[in-house]
Amino acid sequence: MSSSYFTSENQGLQPRPPGEPPFARPSPSGSDAGMTGDPQFDIFEWHPAYQSCQRYFLDHAQHDGSVQAVAALVNIALPFQWAQSPISNSSASPMPGANLAPYQQHYQRPGPSQGTQRPGAGLAWVSLVPYIRRLIVTGFDSAGVLHGFFGDEWKKGIGPVQECERRNYLFAAKSVGWAKVKCQYDMSPHESVPFLKPLQNVQLAEIEGAEKTWSQWLAMEDWMVGPRAPVAMDEGGPSRPRPSQEL
Repeated sequence: MSSSYFTSENQGLQPRPPGEPPFARPSPSGSDAGMTGDPQFDIFEWHPAYQSCQRYFLDHAQHDGSVQAVAALVNIALPFQWAQSPISNSSASPMPGANLAPYQQHYQRPGPSQGTQRPGAGLAWVSLVPYIRRLIVTGFDSAGVLHGFFGDEWKKGIGPVQECERRNYLFAAKSVGWAKVKCQYDMSPHESVPFLKPLQNVQLAEIEGAEKTWSQWLAMEDWMVGPRAPVAMDEGGPSRPRPSQEL
């Protein structure tokens, strides 16, 4: 399989032109670039910060009494507490084929490499997303708590993920009732979410951004994408159909 690179337009994988490096840095000029829709989002600047958050979480935070207290209250096991193949630090590697408890339902890793560390990776891979989601829906995603869980790089490393997951929480609440929302945020039978709180510390800009993205999703449901997308999707104003084009 030939090498590939990320395009600035959709962050997807495209064939690599001859003479270019294996990965080309996405241009900030692409519309709705990155996970948050921020055109300035740079995946290659974000990823090292995210890895720093992973290391801090595994090496320091999960062994801190305050973090353990919050995790106990919101009913989520820290990696060193996993019943099977616990991970106590960022250099630890669980046994191949292990079934990691926090991933038994919505976060299960498929395939024979489940719970393994890739050769040469140098870092035990633990997704921070389940912890971010649990903190959001229980009202614990304040700056102080996130700093305690993920360290000094949290704004750059998990800030974009937090923004996406806060928006996802808004969308879930708009889509279905309380019971189904809770089911989406439950994990293994022993790690169900004990309570849900309305989104905390919400700013007007966050609501308006979510409204715009929700409108884009409704347009997607009606196949109003590409040349059929409402004009306002690109301009940020009230939606209106594109003028018809003569054949």
